[in-house]
Amino acid sequence: MSRLHDLRTRIESLDDIDNIMVAMKNIAFMETRRLAQFLSAQQHAVANIETAAGDFINHYGHALPLTATTRDAYLVIGSERGLCGDFNQRAIDALLEQLGSHTQANVLAVGQRLEPHLVDVPLAVTLLSGPSVAEDVTPVLIEVAKSLANMEKDFPPDTVLALTAIYHSDETNGIRARRILPLPATPSDSLSTAFPPQLNLDPRKLLTQLTEHYLFAAMHEAFFSSLMAENQFRLEHMNQAIQRLERKVADIRLQYNAWRQEEITEEIEIIMLSVEALAKFSTNFVN
Repeated sequence: MSRLHDLRTRIESLDDIDNIMVAMKNIAFMETRRLAQFLSAQQHAVANIETAAGDFINHYGHALPLTATTRDAYLVIGSERGLCGDFNQRAIDALLEQLGSHTQANVLAVGQRLEPHLVDVPLAVTLLSGPSVAEDVTPVLIEVAKSLANMEKDFPPDTVLALTAIYHSDETNGIRARRILPLPATPSDSLSTAFPPQLNLDPRKLLTQLTEHYLFAAMHEAFFSSLMAENQFRLEHMNQAIQRLERKVADIRLQYNAWRQEEITEEIEIIMLSVEALAKFSTNFVN
């Protein structure tokens, strides 16, 4: 009886865990649906800014200052929550590949779940909390911007930040290392307009403001894309975990049924023996 009670208690506990995991899986699925809308809009915004920057360089590139000295910095985006498989390890592996033999680069890691993996990074790392849902992205970006500004304070004069974001990309279905700063304003192969755009600002000032807009839009896209991939990883991870759990429950149920059947058989044997003993007693009593 004690064995059956233990098995029944274990089945009930695993069923409760299964219900929780299914709920978490559903939440991850709903978050991917929400993020798909945000991400699509942000990708269009970034593409439009890049097109505008290309046209600007085509017509006003001669008025811009020569390229300043750059200092490399890497932004690696991981997860704030767990249960997403090797999501964070893949991001760190991509960071290490990008770093190569760098000894002067700055590294900014976003997502507390990255921390155990940062021991492999040979440079000093600034770790920030990351977003859990889409609404968290903007507050996180404010903290990222502050950290990047603090990095630039230590740069020598005429040195600008060369920022590369490393994140899981929904477009490439893998890790993407994307140069965000300086603004990737490369001349277009063909002019989208025959005449230069009419400017109300000095070209240098316009480029500065355009860079700020691009940084804001590109960072949003990177974080939305990373969150989308994270939830897809979590969906896959939860599906596998739920399947393993259900197989485990099925095995325990088989054990429970086998023990229960054995117990019932023993009870029947006891009843049969009791009936047989009672019959002998009745026969002897009558005689």
